Amino acid sequence: MPWVNGYIRRDGTKVRGYSRWAAGARREMSTLVMFGVAVAVIGSAPNSSGGKSDLPRPASTVYPVRFPGWNKAPAPRPHPTVSYPIPWDRSSR
Repeated sequence: MPWVNGYIRRDGTKVRGYSRWAAGARREMSTLVMFGVAVAVIGSAPNSSGGKSDLPRPASTVYPVRFPGWNKAPAPRPHPTVSYPIPWDRSSR
C-alpha cells in the first residue's frame, strides 16, 4: 500500500499522511480471500467414506516387534576418531 505524505491544500486545509490501496488492489485482495476461504472449506470437508480410510489394516500385530537375533548384537568395538596415530605411550621418551 502506498503511503501519501501529509500536505496542505490550496485552501489551507492540512491533510495528514495516510496509506491507500493501490489501483485494483481491493479486487485482487477480495479474490485472494475468497480463494483462501474456498480452499479451507473444501479442504476440511469429510471424505465420502465417512472419514474412514479404505486402506487394508494388518490382521494382528504384536508389540514390541522383535527381529531374529535382536539380542545377539555384536558389542561395539573402539575405533580411532582421527586418521593419524596418537602416541599413548609417553613414558619411553
